[in-house]
Amino acid sequence: MEKKLTATNFLLGFQHLFAMFGATVLVPIITGLNPSMALIGAGIGTLLFHFITGNKVPVFLGSSFAFLGVVGAVIAGDPANIPLAQGGIMAAGVVYIILAALVRLVGSENIVKLFPPVVTGPVIVVIGLTLAPTALTNAGLIVAPDAAIDWTTVLVALFSLAVVIVCTIFLKGFFKLVPILLGFASGYILCLILDLTIGTHFIDFSAISNAAWLNIPYVTPNFFTLPKFDWGVILSIAPVAIVTFMEHIGDITINGSVVGKNFFKDPGLHRTVLGDGVATLVAGFIGAPPNTTYGENTAVLATTKNYSTFVLKLAAVIAIILGLFGKFGAIIMTIPTPVLGGVSILLYGMIASIGMRTLAESNLDFSHSRNLIIVALILVIGLGLSSGVAITPNVTLTGLFLAVVVGAVVNKILPENI
Repeated sequence: MEKKLTATNFLLGFQHLFAMFGATVLVPIITGLNPSMALIGAGIGTLLFHFITGNKVPVFLGSSFAFLGVVGAVIAGDPANIPLAQGGIMAAGVVYIILAALVRLVGSENIVKLFPPVVTGPVIVVIGLTLAPTALTNAGLIVAPDAAIDWTTVLVALFSLAVVIVCTIFLKGFFKLVPILLGFASGYILCLILDLTIGTHFIDFSAISNAAWLNIPYVTPNFFTLPKFDWGVILSIAPVAIVTFMEHIGDITINGSVVGKNFFKDPGLHRTVLGDGVATLVAGFIGAPPNTTYGENTAVLATTKNYSTFVLKLAAVIAIILGLFGKFGAIIMTIPTPVLGGVSILLYGMIASIGMRTLAESNLDFSHSRNLIIVALILVIGLGLSSGVAITPNVTLTGLFLAVVVGAVVNKILPENI
């Protein structure tokens, strides 16, 4: 592919942007971060990743779902807590960088052995299932004990979910690559119709009218904010980087198989992990969600057979430009909660499904008790301690972190073939 700004390259870049768009902006919407910052953070992170990896790995970086729970808990709906979350995100970036150094020191093959599929599979399942209550709450299916279910809200959520499923299964070509975006758009239009006809109040346009046309750093609210550091927050967010490190190994493996290259050797796993780390460090500094390599864009590579890193960098530049327009970000903020909930039901379920696929494709023999024990411990600890374990009044270890540690340790301790 020619490295020029042609109409074809622009459309291919826009296609990559659409592929990651829905999932990337969903993370800040749910956690309380600025969606415009998510686009800018993803764009800057992608450019940094390509620079660090020598323009050899065709990936796009977007908002990481693994951090949803911990970042959302820190912000807790109060924009004043965003700087604290930024400090934790930056710490996660530092953990990435330390892991990159370890990979370089001991070799990628030895690092991968610490997190075999029997560990990574159930951990990914835990990530998806711990997010399930959030999706169902937004969809209106989980309500307060003294409240009744609003079936209009539920129907909007189910409609949005149905659109994503239908687009994924039955549509072809470009539209098959953007089912999440189509689900958002369809749900939004339905809510707009309901607001105009039966008087519901799903959409509040005041955010659009109040938003500036152009976002100005450190002037526009929550647009480029400075981080603050708190040990309790750092210890709750930073360890999630260990989980996303495992996801990263899987993403780079899949990306390499699509392209037909071994990226663990060239440019090296240590460089790809470093790329994720620096991108996340910068994201935390400017107020964007943590970054990670995106499977959605690998799917675009597999479909188009176009592996140009130039196209992906072009998509990154487009993302940065869109993030600078305040009205665009405000429109995203008006997406109704039930639409988010409906789309999230599938997204979070897909995360868990990927974990199950990891177990299935590894051909693990579950007649061996060690495999059953490892998976059982990870699932029970990760799901049962989803609210975390308080070590001190200000420090809580997440169930996900504990599940990763227990899984890796037990995997090493238990003998093979039992």
